[in-house]
Amino acid sequence: MPKLGSPDQVENRIRLDNIFESDLFQFNVLQSYFDFKDDLNQRSGFNFATDYNSTYFGSNSDVGEGKAGSGVWRIYGNWDLVGRNSKNSGSLIFKVEHRHRYTTIPPKSLGLDMGYVGFIAAPFNNDGFRTTNLYWRQRMAQGRISMVVGFLDVTDFFDVYGLASPWMHFTNLAFSTGAAAVNLPNDGYLGLGVAGWITERVYAIAGFGDINSDPTRVFNGFDTFFNKNEYFKHVEVGLTSSKDYMLLDNIHVAYWHRDATSVTGDPNGWGLVFSASRYFQEKYFPFLRYAYTKDAGSLLQNSLSVGFGYQPKPGRNLLAGAFNWGQVNETTFGEGLKDQWTLEIFYRLQLSKRLAITPDIQWLLNPALNPVNSSVFIWGFRGRLAI
Repeated sequence: MPKLGSPDQVENRIRLDNIFESDLFQFNVLQSYFDFKDDLNQRSGFNFATDYNSTYFGSNSDVGEGKAGSGVWRIYGNWDLVGRNSKNSGSLIFKVEHRHRYTTIPPKSLGLDMGYVGFIAAPFNNDGFRTTNLYWRQRMAQGRISMVVGFLDVTDFFDVYGLASPWMHFTNLAFSTGAAAVNLPNDGYLGLGVAGWITERVYAIAGFGDINSDPTRVFNGFDTFFNKNEYFKHVEVGLTSSKDYMLLDNIHVAYWHRDATSVTGDPNGWGLVFSASRYFQEKYFPFLRYAYTKDAGSLLQNSLSVGFGYQPKPGRNLLAGAFNWGQVNETTFGEGLKDQWTLEIFYRLQLSKRLAITPDIQWLLNPALNPVNSSVFIWGFRGRLAI
């Protein structure tokens, strides 16, 4: 059962990766390695995984580079140090990455480089080594309440829904956390979060943290947190059919506020996110998501997405598509820009339990900052190996 948090929260990611299956290939050469990991977890409470993610996108844009590729290596895990095997466990969570580009620009820069107000594959940048997570997670009240404190990734605990992972699902930020209408703090931000089940079906998540974080120099967050006093705050209330389906059957509303930022000059602002998704027949996953922002330096100020996921068998191949209307944030980019329309379709092919490839196509209509192309077609490919 996924705990409160996104599909990419470390404990959820390890748990979900373990349920993947494939009828195509079975690789048993690493079975002794997985047996070692299971034994280590049983004996010490230390659980870890590593993966390599690779992506490449090309386009027909006449503006900018028109192509981008990047890779990301990650190692992540949790170490249950308090109350192991109990409902009130305490665990150290970590995630360290190396992000590197293959081409002149990384995929994160591709959208703005071609005049599209948005991010294509935002995590695929050129940061080098970085600390995405380093925090303590404590469960209380027989597991009904969880608290996290330390260096966090806000997307693990804000605007949670089943297809939010840029590693596993949509790559366009319009279909991920905040629907491109929230100016989120960077990974590795020093903060605090609390989540809990109000009833068996109703949950709440709240948190705040430093908006001047730098995951490549994560411990500088102590200075910016306590001396600059510029924070991102959020609260979310959601309804789900059951705890087991928290990521899939989910309706939630989230409110957030962001202080003005002295480092980047972004103004203060606030916004709302509404998300509704339904999982039925253990195959179909339609969703509707809307976000509104007032100022705050976001990409969009109004964003509406509708889409679906289709997975014939749980843990197997996944087909998904979505359509977005986005109104560019005029306080960030100026007035008079065109509304953008975005379509993305991907198919994740689970070649084996640990290896997946994902072809991806996107169509960008009216890219707001592109004076040449009224539409841009993007094609891409992702690969992921998780061990």
